[in-house]
Amino acid sequence: MRINLITIGKKMPEWINTGINHYKKQLPSSYNFTLTALEAQNRKAKNIDQIKNLESKMLLEAASGASILIAFDETGKQQSSQAIASAMKSWQLEGENVALLIGGADGLTDECKAKCQQLWGLSKLTMTHSMARLLVVEQVYRGHSLLTNHPYHRE
Repeated sequence: MRINLITIGKKMPEWINTGINHYKKQLPSSYNFTLTALEAQNRKAKNIDQIKNLESKMLLEAASGASILIAFDETGKQQSSQAIASAMKSWQLEGENVALLIGGADGLTDECKAKCQQLWGLSKLTMTHSMARLLVVEQVYRGHSLLTNHPYHRE
């Protein structure tokens, strides 16, 4: 199994990077977890549709080797931690190469979303992209803890 979280934006607050690294280092090497941060487009030189098109194209290119594409989107289906763990178990059994996509500040194009097998929502709350990134990594770790009966997750 391989899980690649692919995001737009390289500049994150240090406390976000600290949190991400905290969870990443606790994941087993068999997850082959990587975080690929792509450069955000300059918002001064282009209109929003151009930016979304370019960033969505970059995300799909970075995910080209994935067998499963999942995009995080405000319209996506809310997932429980147990559902994420169940998906991860299936990915392990099938040896899937999974790309988890987080778009830029203006979101993803409809074309990008259509190419994904699933659209997941993180919360009905509005949050920064840096928080979304940290939350996804934490949920991957939480899924791992559920699958291994680690006491991190509590009902």
